[in-house]
Amino acid sequence: MLTVRDLARDLELELLAGDDAADAPVRWVHISELADPTPWLSGGELLLTTGMGIGAADELREYLDRIADHGLAGLGFGLGFGHDEVPEALLEAAQARGFPLFCVPYELPFIAVTERAFAQLVNEQYAVLRRAIAAHERLQRIVLSERGLDTIAGTLSTLLGGAALVYDGRGEPLAARTFRRELGEEVGGALAAELHERARSGDGRAFAPQHPEIAGRALALPVADAPGERRTLPQAWLVAVKDAGGLTDFDRLLLHQAVTVVALELLRRRVADTTERRLAGDLLSEIVAGTLTGHDLARRLEPFGLRGRVSALVLEAGERAVEAALRDEATSGLVARAGELTCALVPGFPDDELYELAERVRARAGGRAGAARSVPAGEARRAYQEARCALEAMVLGNGSGAPRLATARDLGSFQLLLALQDSDALRLYCDSLLGPIEAGEGHYGGELMRSLEAFIEANGQWEAAARRLYCHRHTLRYRIRKIEELTGRDLGSARDRIEFWLAMRGRELVAP
Repeated sequence: MLTVRDLARDLELELLAGDDAADAPVRWVHISELADPTPWLSGGELLLTTGMGIGAADELREYLDRIADHGLAGLGFGLGFGHDEVPEALLEAAQARGFPLFCVPYELPFIAVTERAFAQLVNEQYAVLRRAIAAHERLQRIVLSERGLDTIAGTLSTLLGGAALVYDGRGEPLAARTFRRELGEEVGGALAAELHERARSGDGRAFAPQHPEIAGRALALPVADAPGERRTLPQAWLVAVKDAGGLTDFDRLLLHQAVTVVALELLRRRVADTTERRLAGDLLSEIVAGTLTGHDLARRLEPFGLRGRVSALVLEAGERAVEAALRDEATSGLVARAGELTCALVPGFPDDELYELAERVRARAGGRAGAARSVPAGEARRAYQEARCALEAMVLGNGSGAPRLATARDLGSFQLLLALQDSDALRLYCDSLLGPIEAGEGHYGGELMRSLEAFIEANGQWEAAARRLYCHRHTLRYRIRKIEELTGRDLGSARDRIEFWLAMRGRELVAP
């Protein structure tokens, strides 16, 4: 870091005033003969002048006060161009303000001063750049090695000598690491609240947090979107808080580079999550369809942390909510959509432990849920069907007043249906109820069966079932009457609706 003291010593010049402030960093060197050069200066510069633009004592004092108030690092006064020595008024003003001042003799041209200063400044910037490049490469290696956002934040914290925090676009924390000084809960909450407010107001610009405990030593930078994506707001925020002092040039350069690294890690995570979700969805489809069983299925479940025995949860919540709830429970599993529901295959816990876990996951994710007892991994389809049957039976039997969690204990007579899933008796039972409908459909194709399922799932509500089928309720009434004629059953009866539901679920259980 170049200072006024260093430059004066290198040039063998004597400091006439401001010895206590001579260790302030010199950001640049500027030459001006204007009476007021401050409009063209931003602070931190060392100013060189011969004083030709100022003469009277009052003007000299005003000149010194003006540049001192503007935050300049110091003043070099050139002799031999109107002044044979530093004017007394200027010297007194500098001493009164404690402002660094030295004289530049006629034999030493200003170009020699600027060359010496620029050489050191350029070397300093080059050193900063090299450090920043080395740090950037270190962060990139973390992304390539897939060590995660926490490791990136930890490395940044060490390089900065302070806290490094990553928030999502709405102010929810994603990663946080500190160096030697912990951030209080109040500071963390204030940062999250400020980011949330910026998301609400649509402000995605970088800013310096103003909380009293971190003001002057913190910076928040928006993390750009991945290529090809366009958002009004950033996808995330990178916040740095120095343990002590303000951010240096190296810190700022490193943070701007780290923004790209964080964006790459978020993209990598998103691609990995999407790929895993697609694989999970494909695998669950094969499980439900019964095309993958036994040893092959058990082997395919192992990468999801499922070995030996598995249990199944079926929930009315979305995939991400269920995944987050399982993460909170430190439980591995396979999560994927199954029609309008989300299925989670989890390790085969004992019944009581499983039902407690299911209730906690359901409470976090929302909606209702069904839970199945554990089975060998190769028979995961049976667990899925049990959980689904438990949930649907609960809703059918209780409607909107159904409990929030259904388990195998709630299956009652439906347990017989599941016990018969591999027998000819179940197939015979299903054919006896559904066969007349399938045989009598004729040119209707599968409309009667689809209408029957929608009507039962809507619990006999005409309007709701018609909306599911995208048809008029009179069309639905005609189809239901046709089913009643073919089967001799009354779909206004809850008992008959449940028997049809059992038959349709049974068809799924014995499907190849």
